[in-house]
Amino acid sequence: MTRILGIDPGSRVTGFGIIEAHAQKAVFVTCGCIRTHTTDMPTRLHEIYTGLQSLIAQYQPSVLAIEQVFVSRNVSSALKLGQARGAAIVAAVVQGLHVHEYAPNQIKQAVVGQGHAQKEQVQQMVKILLCLSAVPQADAADALAVALCHLHTAQHQQQLAKAGILR
Repeated sequence: MTRILGIDPGSRVTGFGIIEAHAQKAVFVTCGCIRTHTTDMPTRLHEIYTGLQSLIAQYQPSVLAIEQVFVSRNVSSALKLGQARGAAIVAAVVQGLHVHEYAPNQIKQAVVGQGHAQKEQVQQMVKILLCLSAVPQADAADALAVALCHLHTAQHQQQLAKAGILR
């Protein structure tokens, strides 16, 4: 059984989602958000780091899957996002987790079947794929989507390896 921690990084709100792989099926464990409470960036990064350290200690995932930085127009926002990603990655590596990174379009493609899906579509598909009773909050749903993307990618790689296509 593999337990995957998915992260949707943000400097103010970092979404997290944890799933387990049971016989080729994804099973929901938990999800939520780490919300920072200050405007001071170093303190926010510390809050992200300690929040993830606590989650890792409590749920014992073996893998971290995280969304890569997407740069649109605002370079300052992209830099802050990169710092939040760094805090999350360090929190995982310190605990011995393997880290896998996925592009936003790759995550949407894996979960929705379309690389340019809307947030609402991602939320609905996460609800369906994990048999949830309600649609998760957007940042938590994105984090669960990252975890699902990793699971699908890992399963696909295993199938290719069994077929002798991937070494």
